[in-house]
Amino acid sequence: MQQEYYDLDLERAILSSCIMSEEAYASIAGDIGPKDFSLKAHEDIFKAIIACSNNKEPISISFLRKHKKIDEQILAEILATPSMIDLPAYVNELREKSIKRQLLSFAHLLPTRINENRVVSEIADEMGKEIFSITNRVNSKDIKEVDMVISELFEEFKKRKILENKNIIGLDTGFEGLNKMTKGFKGGELIIIAARPGMGKTTLCLNFIDKALRQNKGVVLFSLEMPATQIMQRMLSSKTSIPLQKILTADLNDDEWERLGDACNDYSQKKLYIYDSGYATIADVRAILRRLKSQDESIGLCVIDYIGLMMSNSNFNDRHLQVSEISRGLKLLARELDMPIIALSQLNRGLEQRANKRPLMSDLRESGAIEQDADAILFVYRDEVYREQEEKERENKAKAEGKTYQRIFMPNAMQENAEIIVGKNRNGPVGTIEVVFLKEKSCFVDKPIGYEATEFTGQL
Repeated sequence: MQQEYYDLDLERAILSSCIMSEEAYASIAGDIGPKDFSLKAHEDIFKAIIACSNNKEPISISFLRKHKKIDEQILAEILATPSMIDLPAYVNELREKSIKRQLLSFAHLLPTRINENRVVSEIADEMGKEIFSITNRVNSKDIKEVDMVISELFEEFKKRKILENKNIIGLDTGFEGLNKMTKGFKGGELIIIAARPGMGKTTLCLNFIDKALRQNKGVVLFSLEMPATQIMQRMLSSKTSIPLQKILTADLNDDEWERLGDACNDYSQKKLYIYDSGYATIADVRAILRRLKSQDESIGLCVIDYIGLMMSNSNFNDRHLQVSEISRGLKLLARELDMPIIALSQLNRGLEQRANKRPLMSDLRESGAIEQDADAILFVYRDEVYREQEEKERENKAKAEGKTYQRIFMPNAMQENAEIIVGKNRNGPVGTIEVVFLKEKSCFVDKPIGYEATEFTGQL
């Protein structure tokens, strides 16, 4: 037997401690099980110890013999072994060896699993779940008494008390009003960003990504609609204040080249991972995030652009059921990895038939499960987008009728008012945050006090 996977001396010492002291057994009860012992005789003795405890009987030799046929030679070896002082620490070592044996057994099954007539993503997802179940087995530490919860919570309160920004306990969103409502994006949360096309939901998420990077957090972006190069072009435009069109054409002066170079150097030192294959299932996202998180502990945010382009692992023909599976999978993954996951979503086009086109919860496309699973739902709304559409419709109608047309609405070429509407907030209030959209930089910023975007209304 390899010492890396087995340690019979360790097993004997743990069993000896449990037999010699019921308090010792109570201190580790639930942390290990019979299957954690590599020797069948040791497994049987531990089963007998559990049976004595469950029946409120003394853990003694005579009672052990009642519950299980005991190998007397093995028992003699155990009783001759000194008991341990720091039993929980040795129990952890036993668990480690048990997990390694289980992983080794699982590895022997891999060739058979791989040869099965199934798609790779499904096999990988199933294997990932089995590995996770082996390495994250429930033990007594997962069950917390209320005094322990209160103690942990009070320590967290003390940490928050010394924070400079009392509005934030999670990731800073970069927007003061949003921070006040959400207290930042917190580990385990699923945040949905929803809007109609052209409103800037991807742009808003890039704002969130940049802010997370500036907090020295690693970020994983699943960009299913836009290649990584286009993502970085947008982020560089926002960071340098150089209009996106100038970056695309490389029509830059010396100062702009220098700023662009500095921004490129800065981003190259950040931990931003972009997946842009255009295809991903929840199994793909789960496998990639688990792997990256195990390699880089700094990862503190995941963004998916967007949920409507994700594919289901199941054979559901109903898209609503597929999206339900995806949204639930993302929520569970956020909890598993203790990080916020932001997922973008489209809204139903039916809202554009209303006079007031501000989004409502009922406008979420494809599945009510998104509303149920999400901890927060943010809508992006820019009134000017619709006003400009209406202006063009009036102009086209006038031209078709052979009439001269004078514009009623003239947008501000540089910036416009915008809104981040918090439609759901599991742990706080809902409401609207007024922000400003900077067109050339393609980014959102906090609205300065007293600011109003100027526009020509035709009323002179």
